[in-house]
Amino acid sequence: MKQLFLFSFFVFTFFNYSFSKIKPTKLTCEYLTNPMVVDVAQPRLAWINIADSDERGQTQTAWQVRVAGTKNQLNSPDLWDSKKVSGNQSTRVKYNGKKLNSRQDCWWQVRVWDKNGEISVWSEPAFWHMGLLQSSDWQAQWIGAPWQGEEPLPFPNDRRVHIPEQLPPPAPMFRKNFTLKKEIEKAVVYVTGLGYFELYLNGNKVGDDVLSPNFTNYSKRPNLSNRFIHLDDNFKEYRVMYLAYDVKALLEKGNNAIGGIVGNGFYNPASAWTEAFGSPRFIAQLHITYTDGSEEIIATDKSWKVGKSPVLMDMVYYGEHYDARLE
Repeated sequence: MKQLFLFSFFVFTFFNYSFSKIKPTKLTCEYLTNPMVVDVAQPRLAWINIADSDERGQTQTAWQVRVAGTKNQLNSPDLWDSKKVSGNQSTRVKYNGKKLNSRQDCWWQVRVWDKNGEISVWSEPAFWHMGLLQSSDWQAQWIGAPWQGEEPLPFPNDRRVHIPEQLPPPAPMFRKNFTLKKEIEKAVVYVTGLGYFELYLNGNKVGDDVLSPNFTNYSKRPNLSNRFIHLDDNFKEYRVMYLAYDVKALLEKGNNAIGGIVGNGFYNPASAWTEAFGSPRFIAQLHITYTDGSEEIIATDKSWKVGKSPVLMDMVYYGEHYDARLE
């Protein structure tokens, strides 16, 4: 009799529970889908509500976001549970939970209420990863080619033809061998270049990015006002963009090698239309977490090997010379 009562109660509850006629999809954090690096204290979340095919004039009247450190913790979120919040806001919803730390993983979901007050199911889980929030988090050092000084390539004297006075030296390649003796739980590398860069692990290119990082105002340029674009160098912020990659699948127990190659890009263009910053540099910091909870960091420093690559010349306005015999 008791089992019959419970079954009847379940059937009654299931068939009388009203679900929202809209559901949240396409979750983003800081305008990106599952970003691997976010370095703002309160990331902005967003979603798009999709209405049922036979619905017209539907709208969101409330929302609830939950955030957890792992995907499995979402049912009991340990970082933030906004509870039910009235309103139709679905963009730029600021994270308002526990303080987030460098290199922290964050999983999140959202559910909404429609114009009739009916609640949706939870969205599919989305993800973001916190970057290095403090300058002290960077243990890596900028490294460059020992055969190249700090100064950028000379500015062309003849502005009409825009031909560089001096071709750059070959693009430098960097390499570090290391050995992993324990089982890996997680591995994330933070990396960038002054000039374009490519990162490699055990012979495999990391990521599918090209022309990275994005061009920024890296630092002061005293001669900027003397170029064809007459601007005073009084910008409010100077920064270098960096990327992060999950590289666990590229590592293996035993011997490993990490490496990079860096080009001039817009950091060192030697063009009459731009003002350079300096010669190229590379920085990388690989954080490895083992299954026993211990961690190890592989970071660029003076111990890395450096050599000349088959890229004999690379310049953003003049192309690239590549000699495959030197591979």
